[in-house]
Amino acid sequence: MCINQKTGPSQPSVLSPQSSERGVSLIELIMFIVIISFAVAGILLVMNLTTAHSADSLVRKQALAIAESLLEEVELMPFTYCDPDDANAANATAATAAQCPAASGVGGVEAMGPETLGGTETRYAAPNFDNVNDYHGFSMSGVGGIKDITNTPISAALDGYSASVSATPQALGGIAGTDVNGAPQSLLVTVTVTGPGNTTVVLDGYRIRYAPNNLP
Repeated sequence: MCINQKTGPSQPSVLSPQSSERGVSLIELIMFIVIISFAVAGILLVMNLTTAHSADSLVRKQALAIAESLLEEVELMPFTYCDPDDANAANATAATAAQCPAASGVGGVEAMGPETLGGTETRYAAPNFDNVNDYHGFSMSGVGGIKDITNTPISAALDGYSASVSATPQALGGIAGTDVNGAPQSLLVTVTVTGPGNTTVVLDGYRIRYAPNNLP
């Protein structure tokens, strides 16, 4: 009696050495470590850049706040032909000694920078800055350098900041920078604030003369 080979009892298969499970080779492990190292290094680089830029952003915002405050302070000042202490400051129509006669040691023609007649003008004490021109060349720096108008340091956190102001006659549209007497008619006011890490913010603003109707 013959037994059909196809219908006979199945025989257990024998696994060849090539079909058995394989482990991770040393080369594959090294490659894996190298790839993961590059990936981690990239992530750390992004995190470092993000952290650094976050700090820069904070410094820049603080510098911008200082610059905006100081620029607004300057632009709100009178812009007269005569020093505002002069009796004719509200009516003078030209920057001449005839229209701005100094009397009792005060007044006179308004000049660029602080006046010295009757004492040198300052931002903090009498005689105070009282004209846009007076802020030309003004600066604050050093420990406690960023101060309010009462000469009080705003915060110790601002010790690393400095600020400076310049006012330069510059034409704007159809308005000349200066008049026939050389007095400024249109001023470009520039405030520069520098913070930690050499972060610098520069703000510009124009102030146009509306004399003689320009006293507060």
